[in-house]
Amino acid sequence: MGAASLNSRATAFTLLALANLFWAGNWVTGRALRDSFDPVTLNFWRWAVAVLALAPFALRGLGAQLPLVRRHAGYLALLAFLGVALFQSLVYLGLRSTAAVNAVLINCSAPLFILLCAWIIERERATLRELIGILVAVAGILVILCRGELAALRELEFHAGDAWIILAMPVWGLYSVLLKRRPAGLGGTHFLFVLAVMGLLMLAPLAIWLALKTTPRLPSAAEAAGVVYMGLFASVGAFIFWNRGVAVVGANAAGYTLYLLPTFGTLLAIAFLGESFGAFHAVGIVTIVAGVILATRK
Repeated sequence: MGAASLNSRATAFTLLALANLFWAGNWVTGRALRDSFDPVTLNFWRWAVAVLALAPFALRGLGAQLPLVRRHAGYLALLAFLGVALFQSLVYLGLRSTAAVNAVLINCSAPLFILLCAWIIERERATLRELIGILVAVAGILVILCRGELAALRELEFHAGDAWIILAMPVWGLYSVLLKRRPAGLGGTHFLFVLAVMGLLMLAPLAIWLALKTTPRLPSAAEAAGVVYMGLFASVGAFIFWNRGVAVVGANAAGYTLYLLPTFGTLLAIAFLGESFGAFHAVGIVTIVAGVILATRK
């Protein structure tokens, strides 16, 4: 039983790491598409792609799940509002007017908000080792942000979009903690499909209103590819992996893996934006991973 539990935790953290990889790509893509779509429209089309991708798998057997969905409709609607409609719209709104480095720095506060929400709702408390792991991971992030020179931190400037991303962090914390109360009989694919459909319906009125106010145009191939990536990987893949990982290890432990996001973001920027890889990148990434392992290991 001990070996089975260890394998289950290892698999869960692998899924959580992949979720952060997909989300890192989402932040890069969201920043790239900031002038092509307004935040709500971008979020709407992202989840429209996700619903279309999930439908062939989720519609089978969904009828038998409808009584369970109706019994928990209010709870599911709350999760859809927090995780699908509100959180990512706030992030895309923030990415329109803030530097990527600021967004990554602010995103590192998400595990702290998960801890706070878990304490308020579930009365869970972080251990000393977990808190030390957070500090180690934050130190690694700062190494990357300042490019190995602490004096560079004084040059960081905050923009109007920072406030929107800060506001998004407790939204994600609340969503992650409430995941523990998901209906046990609702499978992962059905669960995500229901949330995606509900979130899409919430976004639709504002997305339609915004569409009526603008001149219609077809997106370019690159813009369409970015939205498809968001729908398939940052929505379907990442949310399934995150939800399953949280179910195994809990919201607090899963929250510490969010420190991997800036690490993956750095690697993606190097791979796709042609940025150079310096020694400070290696030091920062190793430090972040060490902090995550320290905070999450049994």
